[in-house]
Amino acid sequence: MSNVIVIGGGAAGMTAALAAARNGHQTALYEKNEKLGKKIYITGKGRCNLTNACDTEDFFANVVRNPKFLYSSIYSFTNQDIIDLVERYGCPVKTERGGRVFPVSDHSSDVIRALDRALRDAGVQVHLYEEIAGVETAEGQVTGVRLKKSGRTIPADAVIVATGGFSYPSTGSTGDGYRFGTEAGHTVTELSPALVPFVVREQEEVRELQGLSLRNIRIQIFKDSKALYEDFGEMLFTHFGVSGPVLLSASSYAAPHIRKGPLTLSIDLKPALTREQLDARILRDFEELKNKQFKNALIHLLPSKLIPVVVDRTGIRPEKQVNEITREERSRIVDTVKDFRLTLTGLRDYKEAIITQGGISVKEINPSTMESRLVKGLYFAGEVLDVDAVTGGFNLQIAWSTGYLAGMSVE
Repeated sequence: MSNVIVIGGGAAGMTAALAAARNGHQTALYEKNEKLGKKIYITGKGRCNLTNACDTEDFFANVVRNPKFLYSSIYSFTNQDIIDLVERYGCPVKTERGGRVFPVSDHSSDVIRALDRALRDAGVQVHLYEEIAGVETAEGQVTGVRLKKSGRTIPADAVIVATGGFSYPSTGSTGDGYRFGTEAGHTVTELSPALVPFVVREQEEVRELQGLSLRNIRIQIFKDSKALYEDFGEMLFTHFGVSGPVLLSASSYAAPHIRKGPLTLSIDLKPALTREQLDARILRDFEELKNKQFKNALIHLLPSKLIPVVVDRTGIRPEKQVNEITREERSRIVDTVKDFRLTLTGLRDYKEAIITQGGISVKEINPSTMESRLVKGLYFAGEVLDVDAVTGGFNLQIAWSTGYLAGMSVE
């Protein structure tokens, strides 16, 4: 039996502690907050999108960085395993659009309570309000952890670092794990907020559109003329730029590029229509509204908030009668609707980021065990690693899976 210490009581930390305890080890979980799973409480707008119900093979297509590294962990503890676990401990779940899995109650607290019951059942000692100052090592082997409050060292045969990243620092994600990693000789790759809204150059326009949500749009993001990302779904205009599911996922792909300079966002407001179909649709609307001014003639085509901005972008006089609009002007309307462009200048900061991109280099971690290749008995799991995925429950599944594999692998 080994003496195992898990640092961090989030998704990865809880499954790591549970697996280690179930594997017969004396397991203690240290969390600096007043409760476990503080970040889980706010995920999915408080509903907790705990995993995605897609086939395991399809899972890896949604991982942005280092998907191959995750094969062992995802297959060791699958989406069905986390569903079975929380349901067994009193939290039934449901599957919604896009395979997103939520508690039936729509309360993330029910997921936490289920995991808390599982930890107690397995005999895990949970220490709240207890911050770890450092991981102790000697001669390439973990020896224990140092408590911040008392300065006392707690001996351990294995330490699992599951401290999260920098995202949502108010939940205690202050990058401690990166420091523990570097102190043990590990490399931390370049860090960036991810699954985070974009800031745009066209501030005046987006302020006019603030609060407008668009469904069934297609986006493309370009660096010069090279396409970096494409997706279909929902987006939201904010007072500083753009957000919503498709843009949050896009941010993970765009993060390394936007650090080097602005990117172009192209929004197709009517992706279901070809240019010819859209032109015919506009002609029909204009025929029906032939006595209206142009500024009042797009009411069937676009949300009212968007109309003044689109009208302005076409360069057509707003007061012009629609029966006077030329074919060339109509073509400009089609261009604007099918290719509404904004300049992405940056990302919002960690306070608004769902995850952190970058982390402990996976080259220095054994993917079959989550153990450090540099220090025996030291394991890393969850967001602290250089792995991340798009929205939809994939990042939490990475945390559950890497945590569980780390806990199961302790000898």
